[in-house]
Amino acid sequence: MKGALKPSRLSVRDVLRVGAVGLRARRARVVLSALGITIGIATMVAVVGLSESSRADLMARLDRLGTNLLTAEAGKDALGREVKLPKNAVAMVERIGPVRHATGTGDVDARIRRSDLVPEERTAGVTTQAVRTDLLAALGGEVDKGAWLDPAGERLPVTVLGAVAADRLGITRTGETIMMNDTRVVVVGILKPLEPVPNLDRVAMVGFPSAERHFGFDGHPTTVFERSTDASVEDVRAILARTISPGGEAGVKVSRPSDALAAKAATHKGLTALMLGLGAVALLVGGANTMVISVLERRQEIGLRRSLGATRNAIRLQFLTEPLLLSLLGEVTGALLGAAATYGFARFQGWTAVVPPWSLAGGLAATLLIGAVAGLYPAVRASRLHPTVALNAT
Repeated sequence: MKGALKPSRLSVRDVLRVGAVGLRARRARVVLSALGITIGIATMVAVVGLSESSRADLMARLDRLGTNLLTAEAGKDALGREVKLPKNAVAMVERIGPVRHATGTGDVDARIRRSDLVPEERTAGVTTQAVRTDLLAALGGEVDKGAWLDPAGERLPVTVLGAVAADRLGITRTGETIMMNDTRVVVVGILKPLEPVPNLDRVAMVGFPSAERHFGFDGHPTTVFERSTDASVEDVRAILARTISPGGEAGVKVSRPSDALAAKAATHKGLTALMLGLGAVALLVGGANTMVISVLERRQEIGLRRSLGATRNAIRLQFLTEPLLLSLLGEVTGALLGAAATYGFARFQGWTAVVPPWSLAGGLAATLLIGAVAGLYPAVRASRLHPTVALNAT
C-alpha cells in the first residue's frame, strides 16, 4: 500500500550507542558484571599461560634429557628373590649395535656421616653407590666444583657428591672429608643436578675398584644406563633385558626416564582443557543470570520505549548489544590481568613465560560468543513484553 508507514531501522552506530547508554546508566552493575567476566577470563588466560609455560619447561627438560636414554634395573625373579645383574652387564650392552654409551652403578653398603663425631645412625639421608668413570659422559652430567673420578681416583678412597648430598652433608668445597662406615673419604668433586637420573643427586659416588677394596662391594651393578640412536630406542628396549640377563630377563626392569616427563606434559594438557571447559560454563551461567535479572529490573524502561515506537527488533538488538559490549570490556581487562599473572608466576618459578596468542584470540571469541548466548534469551524476552504490562510492572 502506497504511503504505508514502515518501522525505522537502526544503524550499527545507533545500536552501539543505545547499548552503551544502557551500560552507562547502571555503572555499579556494569562494574560488578564486568568484574565477574574479567576474573573468569583472567583465570582462563592464566590457566592456559601457566600450563603452556610449565609444558615448555618440561619440553626443555625433555630436550636436555633426551628420549634415547634407557635404564635397566635389577628386580625380582618369579619366586620373589632379588636378582643380581652380571658383573659384565655393561660390556654386554655395549655389544648391541646401535648403543652409543653404556655405563652402570651399584649399591654399596656404606653408612655416610659428616665426621666420626656424628653417631652412626645419623646418615643425613645420603647413600653410597659405585660408579664407572664414564657415567657423566653417558648421562650428560656436569661437575659443579672439583673434578670427576679418573682412572686413578676410582681406586682411591675418594668420592664425588651429588648436589643434594653435598647440601645435606654441609659440604661446600672440595678437599673436605666424610666418613663412609669407618673409612675417611676425601670429597674431590660436587656435581650439578643430574636431570636424567635425579636420584643420583642424593648419592655419594665412589669408583667400582674403590668400593670393592674398601667397602666390600661385590662388583655386581644394580642399574645399567645406555644411550642409543633415536631411531633404534624401541628396538634396543626390546632386547635390553634379554641381553643383560639371558634366560632371566623377567628379573630386569627396563624403563625410559623421559616417559615420566612426557606423561606429565600430556596430563597438563588434559587438565588445561578441563579447566577451560569449566570456566566457560561458569561464565555462561553467570552472564545469563545477570542479563535475565537486568530484563526484570528494566521492564518499565522497555515498556516506555515500546510505547514511544521502538520495535521488537530494536529492543532485541539493545539487550543483545549490552552483553556483547560488557563481555568485550571484561575480556580485554581479564586478558591483560591473566597475561600479567602468567609472566609474574613464570618468572618466580624460573620458567620461560608463554602466553599463546590463540589463548587471547580464543578468549575474545569465546567471550563474545558467551555474551551473545547469555543475552539471547533475555533479549527475546524483553522484546516480547507488551508495553502496557511493562509500564504497569512494579
